[in-house]
Amino acid sequence: MSGVHMMLLGRTPSAPPVLVDYLVIGGGASGGATIGGGGGAGAYQSGSSFSINSGTSYTVTVGGGGASVTSSSRGNNGNTSSFSSILSIGGGGGGNGVAGNNNGLSGGSGGGGSSTGVGGGGTSGQGNSGGNSVASTGGGGGGAGAAGVTATTGVGGAGGAGSSSSITGSAVTMAGGGGGRGSTPGAGGSGGGGAAGVNTTTSATAGTANTGGGGGGCAANTGVFSGAGGSGVVIISAPQAAASTTGSPTVTTNAGRTIYTFNGSGSITF
Repeated sequence: MSGVHMMLLGRTPSAPPVLVDYLVIGGGASGGATIGGGGGAGAYQSGSSFSINSGTSYTVTVGGGGASVTSSSRGNNGNTSSFSSILSIGGGGGGNGVAGNNNGLSGGSGGGGSSTGVGGGGTSGQGNSGGNSVASTGGGGGGAGAAGVTATTGVGGAGGAGSSSSITGSAVTMAGGGGGRGSTPGAGGSGGGGAAGVNTTTSATAGTANTGGGGGGCAANTGVFSGAGGSGVVIISAPQAAASTTGSPTVTTNAGRTIYTFNGSGSITF
């Protein structure tokens, strides 16, 4: 037998790649304060038959939501979630009523404008822009499925709707934008967006945790806060069980697939 044939016979065959489906959502942004615009939702990315290497440990990062703010502050952007080469950036913070900070920030989805501002831009393929303000009323933050709603006089813009995924086996909508502040407060977008504060003594609603929802905007008053952004999430659906994980993901099964839901950072190896 030739040396080449002996080498081939002695070689350990490499394991085939694993084809997984994924949903990666960044952290939502907080709304602004002082006629606050709504916070934008975290970037939303999903895909199927994504090839990963057997035996390789892949880091999973779940981005936190932007922290809430009080009087005369623009909202904080959310943080990036990631899995392998998939990066979903955080949402853009909502604008506030202070000159120079009226525009919403850009992000996965953009934050809503405030006072005389315009909505921040969303990232192509990951989210939508925030709504504009009108007559000192805040626009809604952008969502994964729709742009934030532009305000009308006295009526805060609603947050943009999120997008629906059935990766876990049942349809769930996530990554909705936050509502903009007005005499009539803007509603949060479907999929975890927070509503704006009702009046000068009521804080806004936070985006729902592990949906990437944006927080609502609020008025300017001591002790009144905008809504914080909701943290992101990473969900991985595979045709086989993982060899190991860290970070304590929730593990479920559906239609012969094993589904790992990471509500916090960790790792996964197949």
